[in-house]
Amino acid sequence: MKQNEMTMAHTIQHSIPTSYKITTGKPTAFSRFINWCEGQEKNRFVWLGLALAGHGCALTPITLFAIILSGNFIFFWIMAIVAMMTALVTNLAAMPTKYTIPAFLLSIVMDLAIIISCLAMGFNLNAAM
Repeated sequence: MKQNEMTMAHTIQHSIPTSYKITTGKPTAFSRFINWCEGQEKNRFVWLGLALAGHGCALTPITLFAIILSGNFIFFWIMAIVAMMTALVTNLAAMPTKYTIPAFLLSIVMDLAIIISCLAMGFNLNAAM
């Protein structure tokens, strides 16, 4: 009986040799961008000034001017406000640059999309008054 139990135990518990290799792939463009953003932490105040002054004093007024001249569509107003608030809130919350720089770039893309949409619709000076 003892011999039979030993055979059964060996049959149930096979040892399977495995070789496990960890392969590290090439970093994606997004991960390289985020790593670059984390490296910009030493320039945090430059990015803060660029986001608040450059975006708030230059790009947002240009966007609003384009919205007014194209007919004052409420959707564009909402999108312009969301774009400005994205840049503003992330910087005023003192978030790391890994969050503030992508939010700033996203807000720039949103503003540029609004301006391009307004240009595509055409300017109507009579609608602005």
